[in-house]
Amino acid sequence: MSSSRFGGRYAHFAHKAGCLCNLPDMQRVSLRLDSFSRRGFMTGLGAMVVSGSLTGRGMAQVSPGDRIFLRNLRLFDGTGDSLRTDVQVVVEGNRVIDLDQGNNPPPEGAKIIDCDDGVLMPGLIDAHWHTLYAAVPLQVLMTGDPGIVFAASTAEAERTLMRGFTTVRDMGGPVFTFKQAIDSGIIPGPRIFPSGAMITTTGGHGDLRMPFEIPRDGESLSLSELMGSAAIVDDAGELQRRVREQLLQGASQIKLVGGGGVSSPRSPLDITTFSEAELRVAVEVARDWNTYVAVHAYAPRTVRRALAAGAACIEHAHLMDEETARDIAERQVWLSMQPFLTMDDAGTQTGPGAERVQQLFAGTPRVYEYVRKYGIRTAWGSDVLFSPELAPRQSAMLTHLGRWYSNAEVLRNATSVNAELLATSGLRSPYEGKLGVIEKGALADMILVDGNPLDDLTLLERPAERFSLIMKDGLLVKNTLSE
Repeated sequence: MSSSRFGGRYAHFAHKAGCLCNLPDMQRVSLRLDSFSRRGFMTGLGAMVVSGSLTGRGMAQVSPGDRIFLRNLRLFDGTGDSLRTDVQVVVEGNRVIDLDQGNNPPPEGAKIIDCDDGVLMPGLIDAHWHTLYAAVPLQVLMTGDPGIVFAASTAEAERTLMRGFTTVRDMGGPVFTFKQAIDSGIIPGPRIFPSGAMITTTGGHGDLRMPFEIPRDGESLSLSELMGSAAIVDDAGELQRRVREQLLQGASQIKLVGGGGVSSPRSPLDITTFSEAELRVAVEVARDWNTYVAVHAYAPRTVRRALAAGAACIEHAHLMDEETARDIAERQVWLSMQPFLTMDDAGTQTGPGAERVQQLFAGTPRVYEYVRKYGIRTAWGSDVLFSPELAPRQSAMLTHLGRWYSNAEVLRNATSVNAELLATSGLRSPYEGKLGVIEKGALADMILVDGNPLDDLTLLERPAERFSLIMKDGLLVKNTLSE
């Protein structure tokens, strides 16, 4: 295969800012990335894992099995409307083992932490995140070094955790090995519910091939397919295989692309791709694996087709009409929504993306009006891509919800409500235990806020200043309090 043909596959990394694929700089990117296959991508992480050079900062402050006694706190347990002041929290291993309401002395040998009257709440959950692509900028991708890409992603995974996000649902990317590195404690980061490759059709969002790569040359794959970021399929048999491949690698849910997208320059938001019969094939495979399908869809027709096929979750739906909203509510299907409001949430956009993102801005308030009117089960996600500047706005995207919800509802949305969506993975859930709440038996993921987020949501936007303690899986990844 010639370098020019192979190189064109890499140009799609620029699509977030418009189609720059024919620029000389992008052609040089393509040549540099000649060996950037999925095997090389995974090998880059494997080398990091073997070297053990990326050790989580602060991850060993408490040994597994140690008992931690948290006192002098106000508790938001993830489910209520108000704070509790009559409780002390006991953690052992990676679980909450007791909520002590008797003001009892700490257990013998426990590590005692005075919370200084802070608000203890469950760790935050982002239901639409891209672990490997959230903060990797184009100039980093231009180096052509998988190690640098993984270093950038590793740094962002730690920053995500330090923003208080202890769990994310990854909605597209070759994240399986990265997840293993986090789960084993080699690198710090949130729990990951992985989708693996987002599965699309020819011409759908995620099909970022260049014109000279079309038609497909036999079984040749584009870069995004080689890396495991996307899978382009056009028949039911191939669709079944690609779904099963993601599940084989450990996907907790499947993501199908039902239409166009903002960052795919030749895939308008209004188009619909998979047929209902094709979507149904994927849904049946996921059900056979005791999990579910989430469908990326913006236009009303696209959403309705996904609903008719049995999808359990709709991603985005910013263009949907009221009839479609009623259909979602009646079927009790999840809506995973991202509250894009201004260019501050989307970064620099050129080309088709600039016009499309304006459609998202216009659709966001309307969708939340439908959500409130019809009682749609709605998860929250941020969907940040390709920008170290935008990634920290993950928290600001959450506080946007205050326009439509009470502060308590916002906190529940990012904790117990999002955890309900994660639980839809059923037997394919990668973690045993309850998330999104602080209760006896739940997984010990929590943050301590200096101040009361029920009064001031913007405290969540200043985690470095306002989060005095962050715990994930019973380990203190941040603690500025006296012991």
